[in-house]
Amino acid sequence: MGGGEDEEPPLKRVKLSSGQLVDISDGTFVRDRASCSLGDSMARPLDLQGDDEVVGTKGVVKKVEFVRIITEALYSLGYNKAGAHLEEESGIPLHSSDINLFMQQIRDGKWDESLTTLKKIGLVDEKIIKLASFVILEQKFFELLDKEKVLDALKTLRTEISPLSIENNRVHQLSSFIISPSQQVLSGVSGQGIVRVKSRTKLLEELQSLLPPTVMIPEKRLVHLVQQALDLQLDACRFHNSVVGEMSLLTDHKCGRDHIPSQTVQILQEHSDEVWFLQFSHNGNYLASSSADCSVIIWEVKLDGVFLRHLFSGHQKPVSYISWSPDDHQILTCGVEEVVRQWDVESGECIRIYEKNGLGLISCGWAPDGKRIFCGVTDKSISMWDLEGKELECWKGNRTIRISDLGITSDGKHVVSVCKENTIVLFEWESRTEKVIQEDQAITSFVLSTDNKYVLVSLWNQEIHLWDVQGTVKLITKYKGHKRSRFVVRSCFGGLDQAFVASGSEDSQVYIWHRGSGELVGTLAGHSGTVNCVSWNPTNPHMLASASDDRSIRIWGLNRVNMNQHGTVTNGANCCNGRS
Repeated sequence: MGGGEDEEPPLKRVKLSSGQLVDISDGTFVRDRASCSLGDSMARPLDLQGDDEVVGTKGVVKKVEFVRIITEALYSLGYNKAGAHLEEESGIPLHSSDINLFMQQIRDGKWDESLTTLKKIGLVDEKIIKLASFVILEQKFFELLDKEKVLDALKTLRTEISPLSIENNRVHQLSSFIISPSQQVLSGVSGQGIVRVKSRTKLLEELQSLLPPTVMIPEKRLVHLVQQALDLQLDACRFHNSVVGEMSLLTDHKCGRDHIPSQTVQILQEHSDEVWFLQFSHNGNYLASSSADCSVIIWEVKLDGVFLRHLFSGHQKPVSYISWSPDDHQILTCGVEEVVRQWDVESGECIRIYEKNGLGLISCGWAPDGKRIFCGVTDKSISMWDLEGKELECWKGNRTIRISDLGITSDGKHVVSVCKENTIVLFEWESRTEKVIQEDQAITSFVLSTDNKYVLVSLWNQEIHLWDVQGTVKLITKYKGHKRSRFVVRSCFGGLDQAFVASGSEDSQVYIWHRGSGELVGTLAGHSGTVNCVSWNPTNPHMLASASDDRSIRIWGLNRVNMNQHGTVTNGANCCNGRS
């Protein structure tokens, strides 16, 4: 029976209606019962006077529900006296007397009594009553095994659990635990992982997920609602670019334009010709730039500015593309239809040259394990090499055109390239399957988001398109406003959680949009020539770099003096040649 022999004195008692739960063990057994939620089921609600009274200006917040979730919040925070006082003063109990009794019976391990009370709660869906009964009886079964009462556990399985005629696969699992009870209860393996006797706290939480919220208030419901409200404020904020920890419940959240980079804090002028490409390292400690002067520069990012670390020479043609290794210790650089060079960032030496006889290389990228590289070739193929320079594989056909962009997903399974004038292919090279992004206009460049969920595509018609490539490929947002008529201008993701999109422009400005809404939130003026490329520091949402035909690189920061946030470059620093 579920009485005295199964009783367990709680470590600390609280008022019955408090919802405070007491652990009996450290282990858990997890089961997904989301599909069995009673959110839409009928149950007998609390019968309270003034149940229709509302609070707030919108007339949608029911007073009774509001008071109940406040009471639950007080109890969950440990303010038991305050919770009990609110129940008494308002006359609105957190739970009905039947629910309070049911919860206490679960805490005390009075399984048979709890099953009787369950049927008095007012649930009308027989299937849910059975599921809740199953959860309770399973706990009873495991606790009996834990106490080495194998025969009692077997009786519970045969006479109480099996007759419910549900969860048949789970019933078979439970029967196997009878064979070796101590081993199975303590370290048995199920589809969910290690099986242990769950605490009665976890049991009540599982039951709570089955019961409708009108009957049993979801745990920490008020905190959940507040978090939802904050998330909505963040989504509505077009300039949010700081850590969530800086938000306050005391005021509505609203960021100003000064939260995105908008002021030139440094100008780098070491290149002797147009600067075509630049990219921050993954750790944000370095910036690499390349130029029509055939050089590549590694810049070191410090708190007091950005300084020249290495100048690489060796390419015979302008350098159009750069790719950082996953560990940021090396970079690949690609000359225009020339060769790909591999450089060591620490020493500044060229480690290896990748080339194909009679053909030029047009793009490059690293496999996420850092042990292989991929290159686009002028014959429209894509080749894969190891770091010793041995070509491992070559995918021929229209795999790429003469656009120096190449993406490799972080799992290493997909290579992303422009295979036709208006088509991007995501090629899974192991299975030889692919999916495509089909545009109506010619593609000039693209970039893959760091989470591999999105591809940002710059087009000939002065638009930038955001594509979702998870599952079915679909167009999400369009960004407009920048100028492009003759040259390739590149765009990038950036800011906190990559919440922004930035792009160069032929009108010498940098354009910034809010990624989700597509709203233009800023234009940055300062360059005197076409802005060819932009890169946002992945570890500092307040630092943006731009490369221009005016032979300079501009570092953009917040429009406030002496910002002191997470490695932000101090505004006012102006090392024009970048030399320390």
